[in-house]
Amino acid sequence: MSARDDDEGLAWLAGELSAIRRELQPPGESRALYLALDQGGTSSRAVLFDSLGREVATAHVPINTRRTGEDRVEHDAAELLQSLRTAARDVAESPLATGRPIAAAGLATQRSTICCWDRNDRTPLSPALSWQDRRNAAWLDEHLGTRSGWVRELTGLPLSSHYGASKMRWCLDELPAVRLALRDERLCIGPLASFLVQGLCAADEACADPANASRTLLFDPALLDWSPPLLEAFGIPAAVLPRCVGTLHDFGSVPFDATRRAPLLACSGDQSAAVFAFGPPSTTTAYVNAGTGAFVQRVLRDGAGQAPRGLLKSVLFARTDDAAGALYCHEGTVNGGYAALEWLGKRVGVDVRRTLKTLSASLAGGDVPLLFMNGIGGLGAPYWLPDFQSEFLAPVGGSATHEDKATELQRIGAVVESIAFLIAVNVLAMHRATPLQRLTITGGLAACDYLCEVLAEVTQMTVERPTLLEATSRGIAYLAAGQPPDWQPVPIEKSFAPTGKHPVLNRFDVWRAAMAVRTGTA
Repeated sequence: MSARDDDEGLAWLAGELSAIRRELQPPGESRALYLALDQGGTSSRAVLFDSLGREVATAHVPINTRRTGEDRVEHDAAELLQSLRTAARDVAESPLATGRPIAAAGLATQRSTICCWDRNDRTPLSPALSWQDRRNAAWLDEHLGTRSGWVRELTGLPLSSHYGASKMRWCLDELPAVRLALRDERLCIGPLASFLVQGLCAADEACADPANASRTLLFDPALLDWSPPLLEAFGIPAAVLPRCVGTLHDFGSVPFDATRRAPLLACSGDQSAAVFAFGPPSTTTAYVNAGTGAFVQRVLRDGAGQAPRGLLKSVLFARTDDAAGALYCHEGTVNGGYAALEWLGKRVGVDVRRTLKTLSASLAGGDVPLLFMNGIGGLGAPYWLPDFQSEFLAPVGGSATHEDKATELQRIGAVVESIAFLIAVNVLAMHRATPLQRLTITGGLAACDYLCEVLAEVTQMTVERPTLLEATSRGIAYLAAGQPPDWQPVPIEKSFAPTGKHPVLNRFDVWRAAMAVRTGTA
């Protein structure tokens, strides 16, 4: 038995002993529940966990996404707030939650999504401009294109219209209601999380957690506060921004009905929270969360180290006024995750989600005569080309091929491989900087065996898929619960080991060469 097997066996035994101990505790304590609120791109979810980290009940409310023009993606901010209220009420009224106290709540949201609202009555003054929205890219390039290195040095992020600042600038320039509120000194503008927290809790003051604040390009992660030089560069008045606080903070209380409430004690970004789904995060694990986009995170020890070229340095967790104790990570961003498959689904007219379930068996022989150059939503890390052209290529020689010569299944396979390839180049960059020992994948796309198989082959790492795929909810609940040491470990549902013989390895080499030419990194 390996040392790792010993460690996992001891973790399992510790979890079982903790479970026995907690079951013997007084009923009032052992029956306590913790609420996770997760506002995502397609729905708002509410999940209740018990004191051992086991899921008790869940509710979700679908939301609408509006695509109002090229590079314009938004949501109705009031709808998002109401969807969270409905999900929280529904889960609190579930039979398994009846009569059980909800001890604390946490909220995780889409990072880089921003909103404007009235700080007095908390009504929205703008749509929620999605993280996918790039409507002000031209302004950003014109005004700050020559200062991208300076922005990256201060924030740890590239100059990108995906992040919040240029979208805030657009609201100030284009929306009369926002300009009027600014004149009357009642404007608040900031991360979506800040709007949702103030609305959910009916709080007098708007606050911003570090993970979401850092995705605005206005936040200095070294100071854990807004950066005056960045505010000046983007023309954002400091007075309109929420107050910066820690990940853990007394944000107010979430009501379920006339008599039941729970204190909201944690707030973070969806990807930042996902890293905590399994307890204290490991510095030798690459955490992949694959949904609409795909994100790779590697926790840093003592916050040390510059990010490998093209990758980000992000804030995962911080306490108020404790920059020295903040937890950081290196991160890679893939914009074209499930979003790329949705794009393909509109072209091929098939149920892509259903096809994913049988993709591995169907492509067992490696019969994918296409490569997909995946720039859906803009090419993210480590290339950062917002206008990268998405196209299918023939793998031999990398020349263009007619997409209609391939079957629908082959095209889906090529897009899935492209997602794995983009994840892999980020994982390999992290691994070259400091060796990784394992790769854990969660998120909706993790259920696709073929994605996991390809990722294992091209990284030459064993890919572990836990039984828990919705990592964000459990991660934010863990933080809201005070990071309890005795939450049960999450079992591994399936492991994917590299064979070193799969035909996809040759396609990965050709894909990397083609990407190097197209991105100017050859």
